[in-house]
Amino acid sequence: MSEQFWIPVKLSLEISTVAVIFSLLFGILIAYWMTKSTFRGKTIIETVLLLPLVLPPTVVGFLLIMIFGAQSPVGKWIEKILQHSIMFTWWAALIAAIVVSFPLMYQSLKTGFQAVDSDIEAAARIDGASNWMVFLFITLPLSIKSIISGMILAFARALGEFGATFMFAGNIPGKTQTIPIAVYIALDSGNMELAWLFVTMMVLISFIMLLMTNIIK
Repeated sequence: MSEQFWIPVKLSLEISTVAVIFSLLFGILIAYWMTKSTFRGKTIIETVLLLPLVLPPTVVGFLLIMIFGAQSPVGKWIEKILQHSIMFTWWAALIAAIVVSFPLMYQSLKTGFQAVDSDIEAAARIDGASNWMVFLFITLPLSIKSIISGMILAFARALGEFGATFMFAGNIPGKTQTIPIAVYIALDSGNMELAWLFVTMMVLISFIMLLMTNIIK
């Protein structure tokens, strides 16, 4: 029981943490670019970035299979490099977590960057600061609350992902069986004690995440 419980918990926390790191790095770059740039098609690009937020998880899983599956150009290229398909691996679970958590990270970062007073940034440039220095020492510090909120929300979303992960990464104990999938399997097999343990853990983590979000506002 102990191993059945802790392995999915450890795997979920591991995947969610790595997913947040990737979402944060990509989110900072893309959100800053989208905030400071004006170009034709910007609205369409932003809509695509936020699409996983409203799409059913099974649709996201289907699209990931179409993009990274063995029959797709991307999937064939990855298989040629790694000598195996990326589907039904730890990396597949990670990709699914990144895709579903990124929109929340992006939206939070964009809100933070938009809230920074442009006059402060302009004053720093007049004083000789480069765009990189303005971004690093003014924009990011002034957006810290939005950054932390985005990380918390993205972590919670990645932790709770089920549909896309189940379709794209499968249910492999110790490799891709995250807490939501483990809840489904435990319930399906009639192991209510284990299901309740997973549910309690998810509720506790989610409560802490939301509490932290409210505290830093």
